[in-house]
Amino acid sequence: MDMYGFYTGQSFDAYTFLGAHPADAGWIFRAFAPAAAHMSVLLDDGEHGMERCYDGNFFQVTIPGLQAGDTYEYRVYHRDGGYTDHCDPYGFEMELRPAHRSVLCDLAGFKFHDEAWMSRRSPGFSAPVNIYEMHVGSWRKPGEEPADWYSYDELGSLLVPYMQETGYNCVEFMPISEYPSDESWGYQGTGFFAPTRRYGSPRQLMQLIDTLHAANIAVVLDFVPVHFAGDDYGLKMFDGTALYEYPHGDVGVSEWGSQNFMHSRGEVRSFLQSAANYWMQVYHFDGIRMDAISRIIYWQGDPARGENGNAIDFLRVMTKGLKERNAGCALYAEDSTNYPKVTSPVDDGGLGFDYKWDLGWMHDTLEVLQSDPDQRRDKYHKLTFSMMYYWNEKYILPFSHDEVVHGKATILQKMNGDYEGKFPQGRLLYMYMMVHPGKKLNFMGSEIGQLREWDEKREQDWFLRKYPLHDSFYHYICELNRHYLTNPAFYAEDYSQNGFEWLDCAQEERRLYAILRRGGGRRIAAVFNFSEVVQENFTVQIPEAAGIEVLLYSDWQRFSGATPETEKICSFADGKLTCTLSPFSALLVSVETA
Repeated sequence: MDMYGFYTGQSFDAYTFLGAHPADAGWIFRAFAPAAAHMSVLLDDGEHGMERCYDGNFFQVTIPGLQAGDTYEYRVYHRDGGYTDHCDPYGFEMELRPAHRSVLCDLAGFKFHDEAWMSRRSPGFSAPVNIYEMHVGSWRKPGEEPADWYSYDELGSLLVPYMQETGYNCVEFMPISEYPSDESWGYQGTGFFAPTRRYGSPRQLMQLIDTLHAANIAVVLDFVPVHFAGDDYGLKMFDGTALYEYPHGDVGVSEWGSQNFMHSRGEVRSFLQSAANYWMQVYHFDGIRMDAISRIIYWQGDPARGENGNAIDFLRVMTKGLKERNAGCALYAEDSTNYPKVTSPVDDGGLGFDYKWDLGWMHDTLEVLQSDPDQRRDKYHKLTFSMMYYWNEKYILPFSHDEVVHGKATILQKMNGDYEGKFPQGRLLYMYMMVHPGKKLNFMGSEIGQLREWDEKREQDWFLRKYPLHDSFYHYICELNRHYLTNPAFYAEDYSQNGFEWLDCAQEERRLYAILRRGGGRRIAAVFNFSEVVQENFTVQIPEAAGIEVLLYSDWQRFSGATPETEKICSFADGKLTCTLSPFSALLVSVETA
């Protein structure tokens, strides 16, 4: 580790120096604690003093006779005479909560078999990116208790066939760096370099990722660079002072009650950059989704409080450095602000992310589907507004975990109307999502029409597939996903204006829309009926079209709709598509070029 780079916030490899590492004479422990009066390593056999070293801001000791799996923590003595015991900020493994000691971990020796995958991976701007967001502990469970979890490697044998069956080619894990409270879902962490012990060991996580790569499935990690848990054994007041956090509560405490990282401090930047790089270098994660970026751009996430210039600079250094060190990786920003050029390269004045979550699209789309069908006349252009700003960034369309908790209802439950009436609108919603430009993200359980809000203590309601409405909805999502993955018109020109065209977006009274997509030498058209009545003889002109082929209709009987597949629902003549659409339905056709 370059010391100057560490202090100036340029380091991406601090984990190779700090923490506990095997050495010829035993295990060497190094910690950064400039304000500490003294430090020691606590082991089962007692306390081992550390020596102040290097420039005086570090402590170090080599202890013989230890082996991987032994637990330890640091005792940090304060200058006022007191002390606090902390886990290792750079520890590679931790005990299962509520225990919180670090665990000696030798990361060497695991052999990945994904060289071919790593050499060809890319952010996928002109490729299909269909992300399945999941919470590892509540996707499926081997038992009924909250702490019944599959291990990382066990998960692979379940997850790979499911991803292949459903048509998702990327999985995003909600935070799995160690955290104390199950209810925080990993967003308030204590071990930024340690995979949570809830699901097994670091090697088991490596095996999971290797298994996913062998099946051509990309893996994204949800990473939290904004704040950390306030538990005393964690980063809080690590050396007796505010080493990682702001010293003042007005900006030092987040809206979630956690501690905000002080991004103006070089050592903090190097800590976070090294952590993000570590997950990609050591575990072969293909991408990082960075949580709550608005809280970095603006003080406390509030534009009225102004930009946090030092934190913005940190983002630029981090994204550029990660891209330089991890070929083909993808960086995702969860950002709800209007801050410009989030997905532009740093060298062009941007923040350097590959993708930005389009939270505006998500909110507007769900608002329309939640509203009474008659009100959709007035809300009609909420579904066209996204294309007014879409070309400013490279967007991903997210229906994430945040939309299925805290009284918000699940995605399908949000649909207006009674139980049976929600399903056709859900099918309509997901067709619109797939045809709209941008990469896709869907939270686990949404594909089966989950109606119970997500609870991290319980697995998804897989029993719902015993009911025809839910099972047919699942098969509809699978088929829609397969069309998306295999037809480049959906994705090849996601970020080119040539790839999208409104065929009709001026049907406020009828609440109809029509879209044309182009890409990879293919074209598709889709028409949408957001009203509660049959819409007859809806005609749209398709430029340079010689014919059409029906690919998918959301109201077919096999999806629990009302329309037999033998029934003719559209015709084509003189470059015009004419169709009759059932209430809350969507039609997808391929277009032959004249």
